Amino acid sequence: MRIRQIMEDGEKRAIARTILEALPDWFGIEEAREEYIREAAGKYFFCADEDDGPAGFLYLKQTGKDTAELAVMGVRREYHRRGIGRALFAQAREAARREGYSFLQVKTVQMGRYEDYDRTNLFYLSLGFKEFEVFPTLWDESNPCQIYVMAL
Repeated sequence: MRIRQIMEDGEKRAIARTILEALPDWFGIEEAREEYIREAAGKYFFCADEDDGPAGFLYLKQTGKDTAELAVMGVRREYHRRGIGRALFAQAREAARREGYSFLQVKTVQMGRYEDYDRTNLFYLSLGFKEFEVFPTLWDESNPCQIYVMAL
């Protein structure tokens, strides 16, 4: 596996599309998926490559003067639990530090709602994120938004 930062916006969108379309359990809402793909342009974007192509990616977006958000992360299911998400996050965290950010945040569905999202929550907690706040209706009542934060 190799982690690389992607600079070209067209390549960012192509990688995001390939990975997100392969993960319908998390990115099955077409409108939201297309927004993630469009918004990849101009972001700090990291890709994990395996022999058969992109295995995963993530990108950061600025949400405040001192804060960046892990806006979206996807790892193809057949590569889960191989350290790819951790490796991607390590590169992104270092980039955020270099750029002078003080905090990282990430949003996901609140723990206890869906098994797949419970694993996602546990992953973010294992990276060192801390619970910040839940917004019960930010997305909708069936998907309360959990925000996690991390000091850099």
